[in-house]
Amino acid sequence: MNAEELLNRYAAGERNFRDTDLFRAELSNVNLSGANLFRANLFRANLFRANLLGVSLFNSTLIGANLYCANLSGADLSGANLTRADLTGADLSGADLSGADLSGAILTHANLSYADLTRANLMRAELVDAALSHAKFQGANLKGANFAGALLQNAKLTQIIGLTPARILELKEQGAIFDAAPTAEVNSKVGSRE
Repeated sequence: MNAEELLNRYAAGERNFRDTDLFRAELSNVNLSGANLFRANLFRANLFRANLLGVSLFNSTLIGANLYCANLSGADLSGANLTRADLTGADLSGADLSGADLSGAILTHANLSYADLTRANLMRAELVDAALSHAKFQGANLKGANFAGALLQNAKLTQIIGLTPARILELKEQGAIFDAAPTAEVNSKVGSRE
């Protein structure tokens, strides 16, 4: 299915586009709010400023996708592959990103308030000046993630992987709440299983 066919079907009232192949599709500034794109292939798709409010992208492939300033508020991105995706300025408030792969993703100035990042992979992700208040990071991999200037008020970081004690102190100063279990202990247990 190409972008034009998708938009025509959406305009006609269709919302179920599960397993759709939209490889490198041009979808900038489109409105697909409420659509079901379960397991869709959006590899390197251009979704610049797209309205994806409440969209289901469960287990979808968004590797290298351009989601600059896209509205993904309340979207289901659980299990999605967003490796190296550009989410600069995107609205991901209240989004479900549990189990998502955001390694190397650019989330500079993104809004992730109240987002669920349980078991998400944020290795080397850019979270510069991101809004992360009340976000949930249980079991997330934060190795090499850049949190410079990020707002972490009441963000809950439990059983985190990949943070040094110095990094934990920095994030606490930015407002993050850590569980009582020392991260170094968690990391050594993870390392011993490998």
